[in-house]
Amino acid sequence: MPAQYEYFESVNRKESVPSLSGRWSLVHVFLQSCEQISFGEMPFIVLQSNIPPSSFSEDFVKRLCSSTAATLGKPEERMNVVVTPGLPMLMAGSCSPCVMLSVSAIGVTDTAEKNKEHSAKIFEFLTRELGLTEDRIVIQFHALQPLQVGKKGTVMSFL
Repeated sequence: MPAQYEYFESVNRKESVPSLSGRWSLVHVFLQSCEQISFGEMPFIVLQSNIPPSSFSEDFVKRLCSSTAATLGKPEERMNVVVTPGLPMLMAGSCSPCVMLSVSAIGVTDTAEKNKEHSAKIFEFLTRELGLTEDRIVIQFHALQPLQVGKKGTVMSFL
């Protein structure tokens, strides 16, 4: 259970505040329903590159997942990561090694301020891991709505 809910759980169990117990119960029910929604907890990371497949090990994919999960504040087990290497690509008029990364998520890619922070962290990871300069990396951020993501035979709006 997330830490922010533990406080409400502990307050709800206390016998010393009977006059507030009904209110705390309502807060607890509300927080439980919010926890079930989990709108922002299913980001999609898609990396496309003209760098040869040999440069992208399974370990790299796991590190990319871990890094982007931390950047977005999401659990790794909710991340969806795809790496497609060896593509014919041209960026800024050159076929030199490059990466295009797409970050799609609900609730965490919806402002310029958030994306500026995400961008700085992701650029740091990619330049370090792949030895690319920042001018050979482009990141696209896509703010998704719950109705645009399907899961368990429905869409996130209904989960």
